[in-house]
Amino acid sequence: MTRVGRWIKRALLLALLAFVALQSWYLLHIFYWRYADPHMTSFMEIRLEEMRESDPRAFIRQSWVPYERISLHAKRAVVAAEDDKFIDHEGFDWEGMQKAIEKNQKKGKVVAGGSTISQQLAKNLFLSPSKTPWRKMQEALITLMLESVLDKRRILEIYLNVVEWGSGIFGIEAAAQRYYGIPSAQLNAAQAAHLAVMLPNPRKYEAKFGPRLQAHAGRIQGRMPGADVP
Repeated sequence: MTRVGRWIKRALLLALLAFVALQSWYLLHIFYWRYADPHMTSFMEIRLEEMRESDPRAFIRQSWVPYERISLHAKRAVVAAEDDKFIDHEGFDWEGMQKAIEKNQKKGKVVAGGSTISQQLAKNLFLSPSKTPWRKMQEALITLMLESVLDKRRILEIYLNVVEWGSGIFGIEAAAQRYYGIPSAQLNAAQAAHLAVMLPNPRKYEAKFGPRLQAHAGRIQGRMPGADVP
């Protein structure tokens, strides 16, 4: 084997070892979160850095609340709005992804994602908002880890506590306090539907929640009684 060939072999081996180490790091965190609650996520760190560029004193608002203290309306609203097959799939909604692709092709731009709650949680916990092929592949791998290690109740509990709900606002408790001045346990159906439809673009919708979004919230509220939650 030539010297160049040996270098290529070593480089590939090092790359493989680095890949395995990275996946192991993700997996160990997920096992830890079966029993402990994550507080600072990748998305929180990214947003906090962005906020502190204009205000060095900026901080993240997030308070962890256990699953049983979150309004049932909030759980149903988020599942109805974001992932109505959450209970049944194993991390990926293939039918939903196909529909999103067809919708995007029809519109000529990205208007739908088709990501499940598990996929969104993977991205929020560890990754960035970028849409590169590498990030999507890594998101899929982490999604498989989440679905293998955590049950649906825990996945939804973590998601509700860490997802972004506005500028510096993360988690359902901070969102309920920010928009309604009440704890998340007291959210009613209409309030929960309002919060749920903000999730695709919370920083935009906290400033502008127009009639079309309000109508969508009404549709989500109508679907909430049939939403299955763990």
